[in-house]
Amino acid sequence: MTADQDFLADCRTRLAFDLVAHTWDPVVIRALKDAPRRPVDLLAQIGGVRQKVLTETLRRLEFNGLVARRSYGGSPPRVEYALTALGRTLLAPIEAFGVWARDHGDEVLDAQDRYTETREA
Repeated sequence: MTADQDFLADCRTRLAFDLVAHTWDPVVIRALKDAPRRPVDLLAQIGGVRQKVLTETLRRLEFNGLVARRSYGGSPPRVEYALTALGRTLLAPIEAFGVWARDHGDEVLDAQDRYTETREA
């Protein structure tokens, strides 16, 4: 693939960006970095996510091969999610985004404020 084809609708680069474009995908991946977790534990660990949204996120991550779902028998049945080897490869890029956000988040917020002020004037 040539450099000018890197951002075509069906290219690998766009695929990679789509994997982290969903708000909760990187958050859930990061939350699973140390150990498998049950959905109830993820809800407690991650602030602000609704159960329905978490379920959709886990299914999307499983579809993309980034997490594995494991069901346990018993009463009541139990389910856990864990990062796959492929999912673990996203930890470093997600951490890099986090570092960038800590380093430049205030600048982005300032730019947003300036933009809003010029539109309201």
